[in-house]
Amino acid sequence: MIKNTDPRIQKYLTPYKYGKPVLEGSGLEGAFDCCAVDIPFVFYHNRQFYMMYSGFSGRGYQTALAVSGNLLDWKHKAVILGPAGEGRWDSVGAAGTWIIKESDDLFQTPVLKKIGGKYWMVYHSYPENGYEAGPAEIGLAWTEDEELLRWNRLDKPVFSWRDGEYWERGGLYKACIVQKEGTYFMYYNAKTPIRSWIEQTGAAISKDLLHWTRCEQNPLLKVTEEGWDTKFLSDPCVVRDGELWLNYYFAYDMNHAQDGLALSTDLLHWDKVEDPIVPNGAAGTLDETHAHKASIVYYEGRLYHFYCAVRPFREGDKTNIYNEYRTITVACSHSFETIE
Repeated sequence: MIKNTDPRIQKYLTPYKYGKPVLEGSGLEGAFDCCAVDIPFVFYHNRQFYMMYSGFSGRGYQTALAVSGNLLDWKHKAVILGPAGEGRWDSVGAAGTWIIKESDDLFQTPVLKKIGGKYWMVYHSYPENGYEAGPAEIGLAWTEDEELLRWNRLDKPVFSWRDGEYWERGGLYKACIVQKEGTYFMYYNAKTPIRSWIEQTGAAISKDLLHWTRCEQNPLLKVTEEGWDTKFLSDPCVVRDGELWLNYYFAYDMNHAQDGLALSTDLLHWDKVEDPIVPNGAAGTLDETHAHKASIVYYEGRLYHFYCAVRPFREGDKTNIYNEYRTITVACSHSFETIE
């Protein structure tokens, strides 16, 4: 276990919280984001920053884009992935979580990579109406559109709980894909098929993005019996610093979800940092309940850590999901007073 004070990890930390939303749901009846926004993925494209994120309508997730010139002021652009045609496995909705990047280097501003002339997105979909209802599966979509607005989905999931082990039989959640020496590694979290489930993180490998083989060591990142990661260890965001790989994940203990960090030199064996690196906030703050689901961006010498912040709903909030206000915010390696 790595101490939070370890000098080796200080350059990966983002102790300064913005403290207010950078993106929130519309709250408009019938809109894709009327209830909440979630799962940020931030990158640089077409000379501006893009955020892919999910909105929840009360029925299912839909995937959208927002744009920004400075990483703090964001404007919704378009919904790019919603419910598919009737009878498809993703007919309820689609939550895009990752687009394959040109480099996984933490200290390079992330840009997208073309494979076979196409950009590739990984997403997951739940089979039933409602909030994350039923066991989700993972699919791929691609586009040749430089505006990133028109996406084409593969006909079937590329990865499913159906042929998995017990720890993942309850369904699959957020996936991210990185590359090492010509091999793709897809990290994902999954849950056990019981009412009071456990979520843990595993990986699968592929040479072509279509055929995936689970790592024999799965799950690679497990919950522990005591501490802040007793229930979930979820939502991997994997990046690289030289020969060192980093996983910005979140853990949950039935009270708070908080972002943590684990390190690896081989993508299979991971050492956790002992305590959360982005903890939930004090009473009354934007992330009073949860601070989780990381997207990490390096820009102009600063590390930005986007995440989903949750606190109890208050009268006047734009959105309300199960009496919670769920929005997207950011923390940074430097004080925001030096940025704004």
